[in-house]
Amino acid sequence: MELRDIEIFLTLAEELHFGRTAERLHVTPARVSQAVKKQERRIGAALFERSSRAVALTPIGRQLFADLAPAYRGLHEGMERAIRAAGGKSGVLRLGMLSSNVQDFRPLLDAFHARHPACEARIRYVGFGDPFGPLREGEVDVQIAWLPVREADLTVGPVVRVEPVVLAVGAGHRLAGREAVSYEDLAEEVVIGGARPDYWRQALVPACTPSGRPIRIGPVVTAESELLPILSNGEAVALVHSHAARYHARPDIAYVPVRDAPPARWALLWRTAAETDLIRSFARAARSLAT
Repeated sequence: MELRDIEIFLTLAEELHFGRTAERLHVTPARVSQAVKKQERRIGAALFERSSRAVALTPIGRQLFADLAPAYRGLHEGMERAIRAAGGKSGVLRLGMLSSNVQDFRPLLDAFHARHPACEARIRYVGFGDPFGPLREGEVDVQIAWLPVREADLTVGPVVRVEPVVLAVGAGHRLAGREAVSYEDLAEEVVIGGARPDYWRQALVPACTPSGRPIRIGPVVTAESELLPILSNGEAVALVHSHAARYHARPDIAYVPVRDAPPARWALLWRTAAETDLIRSFARAARSLAT
């Protein structure tokens, strides 16, 4: 089995979605499907159960994942250590990002690098579907996440960004030309859901408007790539953080300020039991920028 095919299998086993797997690995969905079929022919059994609504591992698929994942991780880490040693790097800090606004945190990365010039900070994308999973599984060391975070095993560090909340709508939507909207305007709309855990959605999208009218929660998405087509088509609207207007500026989508939405706060997050000197130094760099 080729190393790339193993990587595709392991990623699909985590994502359980052909589109997200293709996006994460920068390949086409057809390439993902081809790799899985090739593996299944070689093994002689199905690794995934597929339907129009879901993808799930078969018992044989689960066993293969349990056998391959540690070996692949060890191989990957060994190569990374060799590359770092060749480049004069002594360590690495893996930073999980829920969004694509890496440049907003460039001053933080630069401040950390100034403290640890021999340590490399690496960015890893974390999906909305399982936002704390990579942190808990040790795939990332520290994460930037929006508040609130109420997880008993995770430490919430310093706030690293505060920004407004905006309403994302299709360019032809009735609210697209407004200077601003309020939560009251959402009573007539379907609002995209999908943020997990539930307290994230409740903090961003209230159950009802200030006057008590219910707000309807519509399609569920787990990645930015799933959000944009729904907005463009006018199927629903979405409450998002204002950086989306810069990182996802498109002629078919408008971003409108929400005048009565509290500002969104982003903070560092790490697994309490896995706290290290590098994580503490990263948090100190964040605090120094805040002051």
